[in-house]
Amino acid sequence: MSAAPILVLDNVSKHFGGLRVVEDLSFSVRRNSCTGLIGPNGAGKTTVFNLITGVYPIDSGRILLDDADISRVPSRRRIHHGIARNFQNIRLMPHLSAIENVMVGQHCRNGGLFGNLQPVALFPHNRWREEARAALAEAGLEDYERGVVRSLPYGVQKRIELVRALMAKPRLLLLDEPAAGLNSAETGALRELLAKICQQHGLTLLVIEHDMHFVGALCDEVVVLNFGRKIAEGRPDAVREDALVKEAYFGLDTGLAETRYVN
Repeated sequence: MSAAPILVLDNVSKHFGGLRVVEDLSFSVRRNSCTGLIGPNGAGKTTVFNLITGVYPIDSGRILLDDADISRVPSRRRIHHGIARNFQNIRLMPHLSAIENVMVGQHCRNGGLFGNLQPVALFPHNRWREEARAALAEAGLEDYERGVVRSLPYGVQKRIELVRALMAKPRLLLLDEPAAGLNSAETGALRELLAKICQQHGLTLLVIEHDMHFVGALCDEVVVLNFGRKIAEGRPDAVREDALVKEAYFGLDTGLAETRYVN
């Protein structure tokens, strides 16, 4: 029996004026799995992330997390429901150290004035700092703990951002192009880290990524978008051979696009 879905998008649509960015999109993400969300540039992938996290309101449909409808839950509250994310462009605080950036990610679990003061080292010995230190070590980043982020290599910054997102203790982690800008060695190290984290922490991943080798090695299932619609889903090896996917990525005219889009 397959694992129950942790996330369900049910006929979700989003329009910006007359532009239909996401149209009647339905798919689910199985618990404790890694699902890739792929498609050509402009397919609507990041918009889907913004709908799941509440950055944009949906126009129609439903978004369910563990069977609870979160479609109208404010963005700032969705992290408390167990959703965390990164962004295409790194959004670390460049003037802070690696460990201070990671501690910023704990704010949703450690609120109030005392909690806000933790990252600035006014209280150097506390369980929050030790937790952040352990998380950096788990990611192989212990040597960068005190390094100011702006001075660290790009690949290291990407992993620090991942560790910061994990500090929220999410059930579902959304990763927007986590391997972008990384060399082959860094990409391999990131893939191994994500697989390790999922196995040890029971985390579910939804990943946007253009590196198909990365997707094929990491993801259990793949959902393919084009012009805001789902055109294929399934295991990576099967999706790679799908005629509509080939047409979307390589411009091969299979004659299937129009018939597949009929409701």
